Amino acid sequence: LPSDCRQWERHNRQTRNSLCPGSLRIRQGFLVQAFCKIMEALLIRKPVLNQEAPRAFRMYLDGITSFIFQEDQPEKADIIFVPGGNYPEAAERAAQLYLEGYAPLICPSGKYSRLKGHFEFPLRSERRAEETEGAPDCQTEWEFLSTILLRKGVPGEAILEESQATFTWENAIFSRKVCESRHIKVQKAILCCQNWHARRCLMYYGQQFPETQFFVCPVSTRGITRDNWYLDPERADVVLSEVERCGAQFHEIVRHYKEGKAYCRPDDWKSPFGRG
Repeated sequence: LPSDCRQWERHNRQTRNSLCPGSLRIRQGFLVQAFCKIMEALLIRKPVLNQEAPRAFRMYLDGITSFIFQEDQPEKADIIFVPGGNYPEAAERAAQLYLEGYAPLICPSGKYSRLKGHFEFPLRSERRAEETEGAPDCQTEWEFLSTILLRKGVPGEAILEESQATFTWENAIFSRKVCESRHIKVQKAILCCQNWHARRCLMYYGQQFPETQFFVCPVSTRGITRDNWYLDPERADVVLSEVERCGAQFHEIVRHYKEGKAYCRPDDWKSPFGRG
């Protein structure tokens, strides 16, 4: 078998063996497992590139890719939103856009991941050592992102603070509250996020700012791009997990709205996979 096929076959076995009753990731596991089997069948014949894939599979890839990977050209806006995270790339992109005059304010958001319960400093290459120096002392994602923004030349008065959010839905909700408390009217906004996280970010921020026009300016992290995500099992896991979350979390949000609840925490959600 080609090496790419062996990699997918091994990943498929690991995914299948990890599935067990009660697993919070069981639905994702079945989706990933099915995807792995398709990749195996294709790669046994020939390692494929996107443009060489059979038409039906190409349509499947293109559908997921166009849904998840949202990207716009930046335009002048009232604010730049940066959903929480422990990676510097989105803050660096936001700083670049600020310095180029695209928006007068930046609102990084985040406390830490609710799944981890604390801020976890990312392992970075030596190339970023100077940029993130001192960041291991940060206690929240907002502190980390703000540190990057300041070091990239963004003045402190242009950085709004939101340091309570623990997942993407809260990033959007609490960022809106920050803007409301400062009487900031957001007609146009730029959203700087990870490229594979773009659809969910746009869905949540768009829901909280229904009258706002958004321009999604994502960054690539984990080596994931719209052209390579399906060629590697771990990258495919990340993207397919987002597909699952977009469906599961949106369903729970709609359910709670029907019950008259304007806000809900994932602990109240029926779908286990929606809690991340």
